[in-house]
Amino acid sequence: MTNHSYVPFSFEDAAGMVEEGLSVLKLPAAPAKLYDPIRYVLSGGGKRIRPSLVLAACSLFSDKPRQAMPAALAVEIFHNFTLVHDDIMDHAPVRRNKPTVHRKWNRNIAILSGDVMSVLAYHLLSGVPSRRLTQVLRIFNKTAMEVCEGQQMDMDFENAREVSEEEYIRMISLKTGSLLAASLQMGAVLGGSTASDADALHACGLNLGISFQLRDDWLDVFGDPEKFGKRTGGDILSDKKTFLLIKAMELARGSVREELYSLIGNKRVPDKEKVGRMKDIYLQLNIGQITRDKMAVYYRKASASLEQVNVTEQRKRILKKFAGELMERDQ
Repeated sequence: MTNHSYVPFSFEDAAGMVEEGLSVLKLPAAPAKLYDPIRYVLSGGGKRIRPSLVLAACSLFSDKPRQAMPAALAVEIFHNFTLVHDDIMDHAPVRRNKPTVHRKWNRNIAILSGDVMSVLAYHLLSGVPSRRLTQVLRIFNKTAMEVCEGQQMDMDFENAREVSEEEYIRMISLKTGSLLAASLQMGAVLGGSTASDADALHACGLNLGISFQLRDDWLDVFGDPEKFGKRTGGDILSDKKTFLLIKAMELARGSVREELYSLIGNKRVPDKEKVGRMKDIYLQLNIGQITRDKMAVYYRKASASLEQVNVTEQRKRILKKFAGELMERDQ
């Protein structure tokens, strides 16, 4: 690696390469009800954060980030597979301003198309250089299990009367953080990094993922639905134990606590009224700012891990810029 000849690589470059890779992905024409939902999901946009992180991490150590494309595409398809199945479990009607797969087709089609996406992710992953395949597969398999563990914890929380902040952070570190962490770690490995640099990037991604999910929780209540891509208040209406609700349950006292608990699980209150009343409670308890402060804690941890990576500041710029934008995203 020769830093003096380094050509800056941007997140936009990475996302463009991912879109290009997805656009030339060849899927069979039939059975249409199996493969059309996959095309629908993959053409639905999205931020392409995870595959772009694979390429960005590779670019820290190599001037040929394209060599990480098989892993980047595998990560994106695996991520979308989890969303298809998560939407079924959450009864979510909309994803990225479009009907979810189980709503557009049906539940069984969504399950089966998701299964094929999982297989396709592994097929693509087999295209990484053979000398790195075992290491990359080990990271990917561990992460796939962690994502499922996080989803099970999330479902367990639905029936739990109370969930601690510590339990919640553990859940999102698995469900959201682990895939961002693995994306950076795999990209680093494919770029030829040392083990310590790959581990530091894994830690960076894990903390970025926690911050990312906390932002998602915040946006569900305080975001602009046109930009967010999902209806605001969806978590409130499904009584999802987000960071905001967990902190409100912890901090509420007296009449505020009584009102809060009267709303949780209450299906008789009209949707708009329930969202409005819960948002008022969050505002009274300063939950929005508490959530943003907690996001900042994990952002700082991610930044500290990135500082440990032994490459030039010029090469780190792509990830520093991304991390900063993540803190202020509105979708």
